[in-house]
Amino acid sequence: MSCRWGTELWDQFDNLEKHTHWGIEFVEKYTKFVKERSEIEISYAKQIRNLSKKYQPKKNSREEDEYKYTSCRAFLMTLNELNDYAGQHEVMAEDLTTHIICELTRYIQELKAERKSHFHDGRRAQQHIENSWKQLESSKRRFERDCKEADRAQQYFDKIDADINVTKADVEKARHQAQMKHQVAEDSKNEYLTFLQKFNKEQNAHYHTLIPHIFQKLQEMEEKRIERVGESMKTYAEVDRKVLPIVGKCLDGMTKAAESIEPKMDTKHVVESYKSGFEPPGDVEVEDYSLSMRRTVSESSYLNSQGESKPSRSNSRGKLWPFIKRNKVRITPSVHKTSPQQPSEPLSHRLNEFMTSKHKMQCLRSLKRGGSGPEDCSHLPPEQRRKKLQAKINDINKEIQKEMDQRDALSKMKDVYVKNPHMGDANSVDPRLEEICQNTDKLQLDARKYEYSMLLVFTVALHVVSPDGSYTEDHSTEHHLKSRSTDFDDDFDYEDPLPTIGTCKSLYPFEGQNEGTISMTEGELLYVIEEDKGDGWTRVRRNEDEEGYVPTSYIKVFFDTNAKGAMTYI
Repeated sequence: MSCRWGTELWDQFDNLEKHTHWGIEFVEKYTKFVKERSEIEISYAKQIRNLSKKYQPKKNSREEDEYKYTSCRAFLMTLNELNDYAGQHEVMAEDLTTHIICELTRYIQELKAERKSHFHDGRRAQQHIENSWKQLESSKRRFERDCKEADRAQQYFDKIDADINVTKADVEKARHQAQMKHQVAEDSKNEYLTFLQKFNKEQNAHYHTLIPHIFQKLQEMEEKRIERVGESMKTYAEVDRKVLPIVGKCLDGMTKAAESIEPKMDTKHVVESYKSGFEPPGDVEVEDYSLSMRRTVSESSYLNSQGESKPSRSNSRGKLWPFIKRNKVRITPSVHKTSPQQPSEPLSHRLNEFMTSKHKMQCLRSLKRGGSGPEDCSHLPPEQRRKKLQAKINDINKEIQKEMDQRDALSKMKDVYVKNPHMGDANSVDPRLEEICQNTDKLQLDARKYEYSMLLVFTVALHVVSPDGSYTEDHSTEHHLKSRSTDFDDDFDYEDPLPTIGTCKSLYPFEGQNEGTISMTEGELLYVIEEDKGDGWTRVRRNEDEEGYVPTSYIKVFFDTNAKGAMTYI
């Protein structure tokens, strides 16, 4: 179908002007629609991201412990996929802005300028034909007026010429006037014919050449506008379709996360998280009141633990573990020593006291998620305490390894500086090496402390519970512990202080916050009573009541060659 504005709509200049104006408004309307859609996508993506961020586990919070369960990990994977899903909506908004909004905004400006140019040419052509028409009308009216004046002059001449009373001169004057009017009329006629011919020519060019050409440009502009809108609508759909594969992958990731949930694995994690290591109590023994003899109650029975332990609750409250002595003992940073004067007590009795004490129930109640406790985790049951201590030891070992790696790197750098002084000052590395040495000593001290706590846990783990609920002992283990305890006890002298074997001067301040250590300030003079035997600690004394261990790398020792030193209890 062939339709041409120039031939079909040659007389619809004003309507075409209104129609093209509406076309531009339509493009602006569609551009506004896409812009609002883009804003919706951005807002939606932002809300999805905020939702994902809101439910992400907080760092260093108890929520991190929950994500060892497969269902929680699946939820975390879903949140991550949802975050990527939000990113695809941001991509959509960006593509809509780049490929449609910006392009159409620029095209609208070009469209307005082109339309303005075409209608300017059309108005100028209209103005030209109107001026030509006015000239034709003016020459026509002038020709009509001159013809009328010539007729009146001719009638006046005929009247004068027929009158016998009029002189010849008057007749000649009237003839001359009539002839002049006829000549003016003839000139007006020729001028009118000239303008008429000119107008017809211009009018023909206007309606058959100029206006059709302008309208053809407008038609092409309008068809291009329609085509451009169609392309934008197609792009609008393609932008949405473009992200569907990635959105599908996000949804597939969510499905995969849901399929990764393993109830049996979560059940196993629950057991590992809350297993105390204790055995359930045994059967309650019968109490025969018919006998006249004084009844005996099972030492490990539930009634005994509830009844007989009540009067001594205040005494057992402080017994966190069955191996803690009441008398004052001296402790090294690595191993506790017990007094040889302390009477030995059966391990079963201590374990029974421990199990019947109120602390056992407090340990079980302290398993609430996120609960805080002592640094050595002594508030936890053995199994949980072992896991916590092992985790801390592993973390400390990693930190120690990092410090050692830095020390090795700095040592190599120092060697390079020593061999090539122009590359740097070798002494500038020493402060950092000293700092690393101090940090390593502190970490090693913490590691020994946790290793000792682990030793207690393993010692408790060597004992089992009999079917009746009472704690029994592994006799071979007890014999081994007793022999070690005897060896430790032989090394201690609680009555006489250890002799001085030299003096030392502290190079750095040290805060003896751990058990068995002593604080010192920089430049302080102390007495050495036990030298370093390879574990990095030296035993010193400030006065009769203050003694303990300090890092050997923190002091400078001056030994007395005549003194007889004490043995190290390690």
